Amino acid sequence: MKLAVAISLTLPLALAGIPAHAHSISPAASADGVPVDAARDHDSILAMQGEYLVDFAFDETVLLQPGYERHPAMRSGASETVIVVEDSPQRIVLQHILVDEKSGHVTKHWRQDWSYQAGQRFEFSDDQTWQVRNIPASVNQGAWTQCVYEVSDAPRYCGTGRWAYENGIATWTSDLSWRPLPRREYSKRDDYNALAVINRHTLTPQGWTHEQFNTKVRRNADGSQLELAREFGFNEYRKTTDTDFKPAYDYWKATQGYWARVRAQWDRYLLDGPGVHLKTKVDGMAMIMPLFGFASDLEEGRQVDDSAITAVFEKWVEPAPLTATATAGR
Repeated sequence: MKLAVAISLTLPLALAGIPAHAHSISPAASADGVPVDAARDHDSILAMQGEYLVDFAFDETVLLQPGYERHPAMRSGASETVIVVEDSPQRIVLQHILVDEKSGHVTKHWRQDWSYQAGQRFEFSDDQTWQVRNIPASVNQGAWTQCVYEVSDAPRYCGTGRWAYENGIATWTSDLSWRPLPRREYSKRDDYNALAVINRHTLTPQGWTHEQFNTKVRRNADGSQLELAREFGFNEYRKTTDTDFKPAYDYWKATQGYWARVRAQWDRYLLDGPGVHLKTKVDGMAMIMPLFGFASDLEEGRQVDDSAITAVFEKWVEPAPLTATATAGR
């Protein structure tokens, strides 16, 4: 389903089933009237590093169209370590790496970048297309923008919100933004083509949680939208000492410099715009396979030239088309 690239990202809060006050951003103070403390926020984000057993759960809840049938719930789990790649007062990069408990097999997983009062972010605007858009000062003042990336470091989504500490509980809630279909569904579903999502991260005594308030939407080329169903996602990260994560740390030691070079390739499109359009199929395997293959080469002691990485990007990545839409948020 090809979409019009100029589709607005302005979405009603009711779309995700979240009350308007749940993620509103005051320009000067948090919800309890306490001035924003970026250092405290920084420490909250950094607290997500560590070794975890993770449970993933997704349930369709509210059905919004006649005849729509609730799809089966999804349950899965993993052992995952979260490694700090970059740490400065206003920017933190966290890399997730999976380890199979039985075999010790390592898989580079998703990545989350956090930026304080970011001026811009990328947003999913069309099939295989993410455009860089400005974030209004009314949205980003005192707020942190989280951007999430695929296993290949390709973009997935961003959200902007403020950390709150009511009753001593550290919670970050994003604004509403678009993202593409998740891997659990893009190979099975063709009745919708985008998710409208609010994310919430909360620190807990056991680790942290990631809640997702999703609305499954079919966006049409004429700009109209059909909302099919709401979904609640709950990912729980519980600290563990039962898994040997040494293979993950060995992998990252051998490949972190290489993945920095891969990120630099993506940054050519995502730091200053206009964004990216991927010429791969939606599964992204045309890039994932060679990029992961180069990482394996490094683990085995073989060198990987920058020209090899560049060739993959030249074949499968191009700048996103320019549109008149330049502002994110509401």
